[in-house]
Amino acid sequence: MALGNINFNQGDDYSGDIAEINVIPLVDVLLVLLIIFMVAAPISIGGINIDLPISKARGTMSDEDRVVLSVNKDGEFWMDKSHVPASALGEKLKAMYQFRERKEIFIRADRGVVYSAVIDAMSAAKLAGVTKISMLTQPPKAG
Repeated sequence: MALGNINFNQGDDYSGDIAEINVIPLVDVLLVLLIIFMVAAPISIGGINIDLPISKARGTMSDEDRVVLSVNKDGEFWMDKSHVPASALGEKLKAMYQFRERKEIFIRADRGVVYSAVIDAMSAAKLAGVTKISMLTQPPKAG
């Protein structure tokens, strides 16, 4: 059997081991991280406690990263888990939509919120240049 000559002289630094990168543990770690992020992504938007109204109508999903403006039952505005004062809402939306190609916003309003707070949010969005305003609702419970 002739596989090649390997000299194991005492002067050689060659130990006979073949150095290869084992990517299987890397793939395992990446798959676990992917699953964690897939589970955590829908939870991240639910950080603000809002009781959404129920609607039988089905909505569509947006391809681009969406801007969600939440209005809690006290009429406070929230974007990405950070509180936005009502006085600064218009300026913040203008800054966000100044260079954005798709000018759409999703509003999550608590079912107990005062109607004027939702109108204030929609008005600030429209003045900031938003062309499409969508209201997020909760689907009806099956059964």
